[in-house]
Amino acid sequence: MPPQEISAFVKEYTDSEIIECLRNRQSYVVLYLSDQYLPMIRNMVTHMGGSSEDAKDIFQEGLMIILEKIDSREFALTCKFKTFLYCICENLWKSVLDRRHSATNYLQRRTETEEDPDFSEQVDDDLYREIFMKSFKKLDKSGRKILKLYWKGYSPQEIAEKLNYSYGYVRKKKSESQAELIEKVKSHPEYRKIMESEEIVKKVIY
Repeated sequence: MPPQEISAFVKEYTDSEIIECLRNRQSYVVLYLSDQYLPMIRNMVTHMGGSSEDAKDIFQEGLMIILEKIDSREFALTCKFKTFLYCICENLWKSVLDRRHSATNYLQRRTETEEDPDFSEQVDDDLYREIFMKSFKKLDKSGRKILKLYWKGYSPQEIAEKLNYSYGYVRKKKSESQAELIEKVKSHPEYRKIMESEEIVKKVIY
């Protein structure tokens, strides 16, 4: 290991030094940050239902966002770097959970477990599934492949290896395809009708 990388585990960096090292793309400071702050991010992610692999992905994505921000001349750190990193990673993970929840709901709405389920509930489930599948099929081929593997629990790194894509492409494409899918579902005529009907029912009930 080069002397600089060894010293990364010995030296305590100030927030301004961390920013400067990241701005200059000094890779050894990433090792330092990983050693210091990845456990904190892992604890947050696993506490909120994620895995250690999810935490690594969120940590890496968080650093990428920070790199983009500090490249801006207007950037100024207004809190501790630790807090800055944590907030970014927490927002990223909450966004992932929201997308996963939305995708799951579109695929199959939750119904109460009953011996004799209401027929109307089954019709709703079938309709939601149909809307989801029609919207999903409108995505491009690579987007569909990536999302299928992602929903099966594969990490972005595993997906990249399976499909022979770069890690960066998988992360970007996954995010774009999920957002596109949600928009397609929401804009589907039948989905909009369902939402309008539910709003009417709420007004009548409440």
